[in-house]
Amino acid sequence: MKSKIYLLFLLVALGACKKSTSTSSGGTTTSSASVTALNCSAASFSALATVNVAYSGTATVGYTGGNAVAYTAGTAISSTGVTGLTATLVAGTLASGAGNLSYTITGTPTTTGTATFPVTFGGQTCSFALTVSAATTSTCTGTQIEQLVCAANTFLGSLSTSQQASTVLAYSQTNAIKWSNLPCGSSCRVGIQFSTLSAAQLAYAKLVVAKAMGTQSGTGYSQVMQILAADDVLGTQQSGYSSGTYFISFLGTPSTTGTWQLQFGGHHLAVNLTFKAGVVAGASPFFIGVEPKTWTSSGTTYAPLAANQSAMLAILSSMSTTELATAKLSATFSDVLLGPGSDGKFPASKLGIKASTLTTAQKTLILNAIKLWVQNVDDASATSLLSTYTTELDNTYISYSGNTTLANNADYIRIDGPSVWIEFVCQSGVVYKNEIHYHSVYRDHTRDYGGSFSF
Repeated sequence: MKSKIYLLFLLVALGACKKSTSTSSGGTTTSSASVTALNCSAASFSALATVNVAYSGTATVGYTGGNAVAYTAGTAISSTGVTGLTATLVAGTLASGAGNLSYTITGTPTTTGTATFPVTFGGQTCSFALTVSAATTSTCTGTQIEQLVCAANTFLGSLSTSQQASTVLAYSQTNAIKWSNLPCGSSCRVGIQFSTLSAAQLAYAKLVVAKAMGTQSGTGYSQVMQILAADDVLGTQQSGYSSGTYFISFLGTPSTTGTWQLQFGGHHLAVNLTFKAGVVAGASPFFIGVEPKTWTSSGTTYAPLAANQSAMLAILSSMSTTELATAKLSATFSDVLLGPGSDGKFPASKLGIKASTLTTAQKTLILNAIKLWVQNVDDASATSLLSTYTTELDNTYISYSGNTTLANNADYIRIDGPSVWIEFVCQSGVVYKNEIHYHSVYRDHTRDYGGSFSF
């Protein structure tokens, strides 16, 4: 009898052990590895895919709610739609919170179109898509700026003569400052509209943006693609909003030696990156906003500016009652102060609490927040800018207006340093009238538009 009981106990134990790991289309992971959301729609790729050309690259898929558990490499996932490719999860360890999964993609795509990879990981499922374009004569290699210029030339090479004329414009102050966060189409910005491009042309345009903006999930290219997706959500509620109503232009000819500006924007977005002699001379003005501030699509929840709001909130939450009283502004702000049309209009004096009076931990929170905006450029340029802002941190001021929760209409916070300027404000919804949405702008006192113009 005792031997039977022992055998039964052993079988139950073996069954429990067998269930301790789970195999999914995302790979084999421990059952305790979990995330709260996968962000497949903002997946970024290390290389462009071309039909009938062997592909070897990496897909980066962001996640939130990671629980710091290690996971093993996955099994190959075959692409659907465009076939011939496989994606395989790279082994790693989840961050505690937000992070990235990496998938190696190999194979040879058989047709043009979209190669879709359905993945399941940590209890979440989504699909990311890689655009496969027609063959071109250009393969982009070299330094970051060389790859960017190559991507720009590839995009321009796919356009007709008239389309090129709409895309490459004179490098002038008049063109440089013509941007807006409003849904005003071509009346308030320059360039060629996304909705007029073919699928291949659109893929090339997005590759330019991806090469110019950082590789981090949730910032840079990943963030702006989610802002475009938010406009598609708005379009389901009210006409006039669409990811197709965004514009891209080159002010001056893209090169590794000259001066030129990449401008990309539309509703709630303005990217202005200025290049001089092969380096980023200015990453601002940079406007980001979003409505709705969060939504769910195909089981995945998106919140493009949630990290920005959380980072600013962390700064205010760290302050004592006395510190908050010093940081409080008397004015009320219904929008950012230095939005479109306000170039060079920085306040004559700095207001709020000086960072030099704060603790080391509080200073770290300020730098963590600044980093989220500065990562709108390639990683090396972002690191350089952040180094400058770190050096100037003690002479940087924090101020706010409204409530410290950053959750109500007219709640506002500002970071104002010798160089860096960041504003973040809450507004009542325009389409989703019962919800709050966000506006934010990043500027630099001396580096806006690469310091090329006087205001």
